[in-house]
This record gives sequence, C-alpha cells and structure tokens, in this order.
Amino acid sequence: MLLQPDTAGRVRTAFPVLGSPAGLAAEVTVCAQLLQTVARGDNLVLEGSLRNWAGELRRR
Repeated sequence: MLLQPDTAGRVRTAFPVLGSPAGLAAEVTVCAQLLQTVARGDNLVLEGSLRNWAGELRRR
C-alpha cells in the first residue's frame, strides 16, 4: 500500500474510518510496528515510505 499511492487512496475511500481518531490511532500503531521491523533489519525497502508516512501522520 505504501508503495502504491493509488491503492492507498482507494483504501481510504473504501474505509472512511481511517479518517477518524480511531483510524489515525490504528495507522500510527501499524506504522510504528513496521518501523520497528526496519530497525531490526527487516523490510528495509519500505523504510523511506514508512518514514514519509510517519511524517504525514504527525501532521494530521
């Protein structure tokens, strides 16, 4: 999803709850968990996208 902005947009349209406070909390949780995997040396290809996502989440 992070590497496919069009898909991310369709998911947000299909699941409007993602725009709610509960949805934001869920996104923050998932983003943090995925960043932890990067810190352990996994999912390194996602690091840039995850950091961008984290920045976007902080601005919301």
